[in-house]
Amino acid sequence: MASRGHRPEHGGPPELFYNKNEARKYMRNSRMIDVQTKMAGRALELLDLPEDKPCFLLDVGCGTGLSGDYLSDEGHYWVGIDISPDMLDAALDREAQGDLLLGDMGQGIPFKPGSFDGCISISAVQWLCNANKKSDIPAKRLYCFFSSLYSVLVRGARAVLQLYPENSEQLELITTQAIKAGFTGGVVVDYPNSAKAKKFYLCLFSGPSSFLPKGLNEIKDEEEARESTFTNKRIPYKIARSGVVRKTREWVLEKKERHRRQGKEVRPDTQYTGRKRKPYF
Repeated sequence: MASRGHRPEHGGPPELFYNKNEARKYMRNSRMIDVQTKMAGRALELLDLPEDKPCFLLDVGCGTGLSGDYLSDEGHYWVGIDISPDMLDAALDREAQGDLLLGDMGQGIPFKPGSFDGCISISAVQWLCNANKKSDIPAKRLYCFFSSLYSVLVRGARAVLQLYPENSEQLELITTQAIKAGFTGGVVVDYPNSAKAKKFYLCLFSGPSSFLPKGLNEIKDEEEARESTFTNKRIPYKIARSGVVRKTREWVLEKKERHRRQGKEVRPDTQYTGRKRKPYF
């Protein structure tokens, strides 16, 4: 569980670390986009939501909206909260479909009780374990976060928080504050024997204790060996799993069909659907 190399949270507060340069990586680095999307998919799977029913979800540490896009593609509505203005600006530039809020999760989640059907978080919670100023007490900030999260969830809902604990003591600190806030549940570890693919998911229940899901054990060799690619040019963001480029006809048709499943009023498909219009003067 010990970290390999430099951990970003050791370099200062997240609102400074996640600047414009970091935000750009989440828009251009194919490896980061792929990993983020897969972790969001796994978190959504662990939420165990009702099938064929759109839910209202919270994405804590939403960043540039990659995880939120996956939620949208699965037919859900979502609100994202993040402490970095630059990451949220990138999410707006990418036309993320959820509502975005600038905020510090360590100061609590500012929504009414019972607002959300579930919550996911990718690579964010471990930031609360570091004190960047004298007034920052990790245990208190963690408890403030978990107690407010417990409040904003519908009773019986789940929260799945993917995190990178620095060591076992840090993981214990996080889980202790979650339990203190009223949650039950535990840690799900995927690929525990893989140094690169090992992932921790804190799976929390806001109601009676439920069966804790099992972690994944099998991993494909090609996924372990895959290398990242980076380009100075912005790459088109592709919808998770389907590989459909945004703004194409196929992308428009999928989006319209998703909105129909959500009960929205959508215009009929025609031969002109998704066709680029010439500018009018």
